[in-house]
Amino acid sequence: MEQSPIVVILLCVESIPLRLKPMVLVNSTPCSVTCGLGVKQEQLCEVSPAGEHRNCSLVRSRCLSDWICGLQHLSVPEGKPLQLTCLSRDAASLEGPNFGYTWKFARGLITTNDLLFHPLSNPSRSLSFSPVLESHSGTYRCDVQVLSSFQLVKRIYFGLRVIPRDLVNLDFEKSLTWEQQLAAKGLEVPENATGPRERRERFWEKQWFSEVVLGIGSGVIMGTVFGLGLCCLGRICGKRAAREMNGD
Repeated sequence: MEQSPIVVILLCVESIPLRLKPMVLVNSTPCSVTCGLGVKQEQLCEVSPAGEHRNCSLVRSRCLSDWICGLQHLSVPEGKPLQLTCLSRDAASLEGPNFGYTWKFARGLITTNDLLFHPLSNPSRSLSFSPVLESHSGTYRCDVQVLSSFQLVKRIYFGLRVIPRDLVNLDFEKSLTWEQQLAAKGLEVPENATGPRERRERFWEKQWFSEVVLGIGSGVIMGTVFGLGLCCLGRICGKRAAREMNGD
């Protein structure tokens, strides 16, 4: 009687650790933004059998709150450089899914009506103007999507108003009085103090006072000339009347 061969099968089983070291979230900072994709910092720790925290580490991760960020108003003087940023560098550089950016533009309008926007060719997370021109005025919309799932994680509108350089002087500090400049710097205004001559005018140096004085002076001169004219005319008429009486 023949004996069948005995087949021996060896199974290689990877060793499994008997004691896992679970990591628990101990602390976390708030999200860096109130809308869209942001960054938060978390503290993770191992938990010992006795319930103690050890071997803690800080981990930065993305966080998402409301994906709609609304309308952000911007007023920029013409000729200045400008950059609109759809997603912060920190949020974009963290490990995780890659993002795609879609820009649209509504020329000359400040609006959130999506029917009025037209596609804008710019695949970057930032839109730069060097320099910004009056024709760039309008609303820019940026959408951030996860490339793998097309999930929309942020939408923001930039309402841009470009002010012509010859329309208004935006130097705010020049328009402040001497006292207002001291107050803006947190300094007290001394009593009976006299500021720089060009910043602090006395009432007789103001334009309205000069115009009033000029008007009064002109009136006095005109009145004097008119009075002298009447006086001379009266004398001439008197002499003529005397001559006529003597002739009679």
